[in-house]
Amino acid sequence: MFCGATLARWARAGHQITYLLLTCGDKGYNPTTHPEMTPEKLCGLRHVEQNNAAKIIGAQAVHFMDLPDGYLVPDLNLRRDIVREIRRHQPDILVTCDPQNLFALYGINHPDHRYCGQVVLDAVFPAAGNLAYFPELIVEGHQPHMPKEVWCSLTNQPNTTVDVTDTWDIKLSAILEHKTQVQDVEKLIERFKSRRTEDSTDENPRYEEKFRVVKYS
Repeated sequence: MFCGATLARWARAGHQITYLLLTCGDKGYNPTTHPEMTPEKLCGLRHVEQNNAAKIIGAQAVHFMDLPDGYLVPDLNLRRDIVREIRRHQPDILVTCDPQNLFALYGINHPDHRYCGQVVLDAVFPAAGNLAYFPELIVEGHQPHMPKEVWCSLTNQPNTTVDVTDTWDIKLSAILEHKTQVQDVEKLIERFKSRRTEDSTDENPRYEEKFRVVKYS
């Protein structure tokens, strides 16, 4: 939803994209959800949808932590888990949500988005690259690693804009794979197609994604 076109652009440039999903989406009910749906079944469907969408974006791998939807807490245990994953996968660029964004375009930002961003930023600095933090991870074989850049999406204080005109339709196709979240396909397509830049024209439509980027090298 927030950075898919940028990820697709990177994938097509030859970069390796890896997803790490913290929560399972097991409480993602909406008016179109089947009345016999259960949280366990919904979690399974979300796995399928996410894998399908990731393939469209061009991601090489998707990993699920399967934490309960809506109950995310940025505590030390989760911070340790995120540090472990950063050290395991050793990303050059790490993308997460802006934890300061309380209000999004659609209303109140989901707490899982904010707390995910918070725990990821706390894991990046000062812990991920410092061997004194969570020494038990060293015992596990995970050496310190510091990403070169952190990109926060869904932000109200961007400092980086990416022209994603060429991959906007790829992003939209990936979003449509999340069938349990999309209530009205036509309205969603119309909404995303309307998010043109101010200098767009019918002959030359342009789309952008905005980020708050922090560089460490």
